[in-house]
Amino acid sequence: MFALLKKPLRARSKPLETVKRTLEVGNRALPLTIKENGRATRITLRIEPGGRALNLTVPAGLRKSEIEEFLERHQGWLLTKLSKFSTDNPIRSGGFVPIRGVQHRIDHTGTLRGLTEIAMVDGVPVVRVSGLEDHLGRRVATFLKKEARRDMELLAFRHAASIRKPVASVTLKDTRSRWGSCSWDGNLSFSWRIVMAPPLVIDYLAAHEVAHLKEMNHGPKFWALCHQLCPRMEEARKWLKQNGSQLHALDFS
Repeated sequence: MFALLKKPLRARSKPLETVKRTLEVGNRALPLTIKENGRATRITLRIEPGGRALNLTVPAGLRKSEIEEFLERHQGWLLTKLSKFSTDNPIRSGGFVPIRGVQHRIDHTGTLRGLTEIAMVDGVPVVRVSGLEDHLGRRVATFLKKEARRDMELLAFRHAASIRKPVASVTLKDTRSRWGSCSWDGNLSFSWRIVMAPPLVIDYLAAHEVAHLKEMNHGPKFWALCHQLCPRMEEARKWLKQNGSQLHALDFS
């Protein structure tokens, strides 16, 4: 994220509404959303998890020319930050996708019918995908969602039983701002992309949200309970901080 203190307001005849456009950054064309916020006191530029989109929040009354100048000045910053995200999409036949921390080669079987499944081929873990090749990414994503649901339901109910708290439901989403959430009435939600992380990280995420069933905060009691449920919590948090954005970068569309 990059921010710049707001300059004095300058009157404009027409307020800037939310604008969606494309911004060229090096050899990439990224979706850019520009939002005017009357309470904002500075320009704020955020890169979406995975480096696949940009969000710009601007104070009320800021001229479009100032926005363009801001974006131009920070091209170098964007190039540096985006350089860690590969432009090559591995979700294709012959590419690789991580499942529970292990890279699996994607093999398109060429058959129109059949289940997506994991197999070992010459000692290499493989995801075998049938159907039309144009649908390969979507079918891999569907398979990962099913695997994620199985993992998260098993771990969430196991952790919840250990602290004697009920789980109302477990849902899977493709959230960008957070990996999981817990509602006051016991509904747990997780990003299905977590299934691509190592088992320790998957377990930590389940433990984290289950701990909220008892402690709806991030105070000392919450972290103590979280550590009780997942003793290697700090190791898992570090992995997620360093590698989580790479999981968001994978495009299954």
